[in-house]
Amino acid sequence: MKKIKVLAIVGSLREGSYNKQLALAAKEIIGDRADFEIVDYSDVPLFNEDIEFPAPEPVQRLRNKVLEADGIWFFTPEYNHFFPGVLKNLIDWLSRTSKGVPQVFARKCAAISGITPGMSGTGIAQDHLVTLLSFLNMRIMNFPRLTIPNALQQVKDGKLELTDSKPYLEKQVEAFLKFVQKELDCQ
Repeated sequence: MKKIKVLAIVGSLREGSYNKQLALAAKEIIGDRADFEIVDYSDVPLFNEDIEFPAPEPVQRLRNKVLEADGIWFFTPEYNHFFPGVLKNLIDWLSRTSKGVPQVFARKCAAISGITPGMSGTGIAQDHLVTLLSFLNMRIMNFPRLTIPNALQQVKDGKLELTDSKPYLEKQVEAFLKFVQKELDCQ
């Protein structure tokens, strides 16, 4: 059986981002059951049709990574009841399809998680992200989604230490691996 490739896209570029730490926790839980990579897209420029073709190298590199992945796992904070602009910019770049560029997100499995210091646990941002990913024809695992509010209750010295939320992340990991495998089996 082919080893599943999961590509994690974190909606924050901050090095100590709680969502990046959540992605690292998911990677740890997955262990060697799948290849799990967190992509760095800090070098992707703001979308501009003047530089769209040929795509800048960082965009092409990330398109290739998405094409090679079996599942895309989004870890997003919530900024003003929406997902961050940097994440929207990346999705805009990667979703462009004209001039022979393939739609890299189409039919890819997607999971969504998020953690925030506030009360919503990124639920509103995730709902907006689902709308966009549905438009891009992704196979979204709508249940379980993980929304972790009050992040600071699980942070010690800037490091995320999942306590009450860890079983929910474990459940999502198991569900996503099964979801992706089921989609691969149907191909």
